[in-house]
Amino acid sequence: MPDSLTLSAGTLYAFLLVLARVGGALVFVPLPGVKGAPEPARVVLALGFTLALMGRWPAIDAANFTPVRLLAWAASEAALGMAIGVSVAIVLEALTLAAQVLGLQAGYAYASTIDPNTEADSGILLVLAQLVGSLLFFALGLDREVLRLFAQSLERVPAGVYVLGPSSAQWIIKLGSGLFSVGVRLALPVVALLVMVDVALALLGRLNQQLQLLSVAFPAKMLTALLVLSWVAVLFPRILLEFSAHAWTTARMLMGK
Repeated sequence: MPDSLTLSAGTLYAFLLVLARVGGALVFVPLPGVKGAPEPARVVLALGFTLALMGRWPAIDAANFTPVRLLAWAASEAALGMAIGVSVAIVLEALTLAAQVLGLQAGYAYASTIDPNTEADSGILLVLAQLVGSLLFFALGLDREVLRLFAQSLERVPAGVYVLGPSSAQWIIKLGSGLFSVGVRLALPVVALLVMVDVALALLGRLNQQLQLLSVAFPAKMLTALLVLSWVAVLFPRILLEFSAHAWTTARMLMGK
């Protein structure tokens, strides 16, 4: 006699609430290639994360549960998930900001290519920074930290009890302000050297006005930017690890711990 699979209403409600939290986070979590993936693939990814966290699903009494309460709790869970996703996404945005600052100064902003994530024209350094950030995301083990963060959020803040307040927005804003400082730290060595190149070329042009330095300035600045970037690239993983530690702290503060 074949066995029949039964699913209680409480388990179904718990699944929907956890799915709302995970789905809200995956909207902003910078998983490489997830934005360019088809919609069914992203749905399967969210379902896979939710089923992987089955051991942390909350116990819900379906007898005292109403559709209005389900919608309110799902909105609260999605808000928490999006807050966690934003705090994680800010980490890799530091590389993008640094590339944006360097692009115009180094002369790479005059050439554009297709961004594989957004399928729009973007600067070459900007696309390169996104690809490097995607590689560092897996190389530094940040993907495992995201899954661990989901599990901790279900353990510390069970589904249906979270309320997004002004203090949560303050933590996200504080982390966002750190995005600019980290981006400037990454771009400052290259920008400072490029300014020195500009000053040197300006002095040469002042000494001899017959020199056609405009045709030399762009290749010199682009080559200088690549050389300095290759020299300071060894510091990028350490800086991102330090900044990601602040992101995990912010995510845990969002959970009230």
